[in-house]
Amino acid sequence: MTPGGARRTIPTRPSLSTQASDLDPVHAVLDTVVQAGDGYLGTIPAGGQFRIVDLHGNQAVDTLFYDAADLTNRYSAMDTIREQGAVYLAAGSRLLSINLDLLATITADTCGRHDTLGGACAQESNVVRYGVHTRHQHACRETFLRYGAKVGIGPRQLGHNINFFMNVPLTATGGLTFADGLSGPGKYVQVRAERDIIVLISNCPQLNNPCNGWDPTPVRLLGWWAR
Repeated sequence: MTPGGARRTIPTRPSLSTQASDLDPVHAVLDTVVQAGDGYLGTIPAGGQFRIVDLHGNQAVDTLFYDAADLTNRYSAMDTIREQGAVYLAAGSRLLSINLDLLATITADTCGRHDTLGGACAQESNVVRYGVHTRHQHACRETFLRYGAKVGIGPRQLGHNINFFMNVPLTATGGLTFADGLSGPGKYVQVRAERDIIVLISNCPQLNNPCNGWDPTPVRLLGWWAR
């Protein structure tokens, strides 16, 4: 609410502005490919830059960020949306935790818009949305739990996630729709860690909506920080 009592309107239409990075992959200390449906867990030190590259285009990368010193202090979509006054993420977006600490800042983005409302797919939600025949298809929640277990991230530590490159338009009535992505081959998003953070990724295996162009593909991860 605004000071006068009127409800603040949060803009839904993105600017789709892009901002490139001058960091050269040749000098990256992290350079790895995450296959379709697989995951990644790693620590980004404060000041480090971390890039996700959409190698083939139209691939959703479900991502969680945690304060490395306190796993309960995790990324909050609600607080990030409220404080930045926009429902989509792009260059300049400040990614906040549930304690309102700044975890990371998006420093470069050649896609122009990323979702943080649609959530991660799960076997249970697949059944509700797409039918019983999807019950045993792999889903992001399972990847999060498999990789997160290495550092003590379990079901209680899962929360709001970012869907980098995913296009989830917000309707006039407040609903969500899963649409074809806005990304393309080689487009990327890059964040700067504002404190030591843990990044947990599921390279989405979803086959039942167009978030991955009906064909999940690999992504590349790059990182620049002192060894």
